[in-house]
Amino acid sequence: MGTIFAAGGIVMWPLLGFSILAIALIVERLTFWLRVNRRQRQVMRDIIQTYRTNPTHVFSKLKQNADLPIARIFLEALEIEGASPKQFHMALASAMQAELPHLRRFNTVFATIIAVSPLLGLLGTILGLIASFSALQLGDIGANTAAVTGGISEALISTAAGLVVAIFTLLFANLFKGLYKRQLALIQEYGGQLEILYETQYERLKQFKDEVYVSP
Repeated sequence: MGTIFAAGGIVMWPLLGFSILAIALIVERLTFWLRVNRRQRQVMRDIIQTYRTNPTHVFSKLKQNADLPIARIFLEALEIEGASPKQFHMALASAMQAELPHLRRFNTVFATIIAVSPLLGLLGTILGLIASFSALQLGDIGANTAAVTGGISEALISTAAGLVVAIFTLLFANLFKGLYKRQLALIQEYGGQLEILYETQYERLKQFKDEVYVSP
C-alpha cells in the first residue's frame, strides 16, 4: 500500500485527508441515525397517546427523550402557553425549520468531498502525464522507460484513488439523504397528529371556560 500511495504522487495526500474525514463523518452520522431510528417511532406513539389521555404529563416524556429531533420540535412548540391552533401550527413549523440543519449536518462537506476528489484524481493524472512526457527524449526512449511508466502509473493510481473516495462518500451521502427525507415524513406524520389533538384540547378548554363564564 505504501508503494502504491507513493506512486500516486502528491495528490494522494489530500485524497488521504478527504478519505479520513469522510470516514469520521460517516461514522458520526451512522451513529446518529441508528440512535434516532431505533427508538423514535415507539417514543412518538407513547407521546401521542400520553397527550391524548393526559396532556400535562407529555412534557416530562418529551424532556426524557430530548436527544430525539422530533421530541425537541414538539417540546418547543408545546411550551408556548395559550397558543391558538394556528399559532401552534406556526410554532411547530418554526421549531422544525430550526431542527433541519441538525438533520442535514455535514451534507455540504460530503458534497465537497464527492466533487473535489475526482478533480484531484484528474490533477494527479495531468501531473503524471506531464512527468511522463518530460522524461521522453527523442532517440533515447529506451533509457527513460522507467520514468515514463512511473509517470503513467502516477496518473492511473491518482485517478483511481479520487474515484474510490468520491464513490465511497457518495454511497453514504445518498443513504443519509434518504434517512433525512424519511425523518421529514415522520415529523409531518406525527406533527399532524399532534396538531389535531392540540386543537381538540384547545376547543375543549375554550368550551369549558365559556361554560364557567356564563354559569350563574
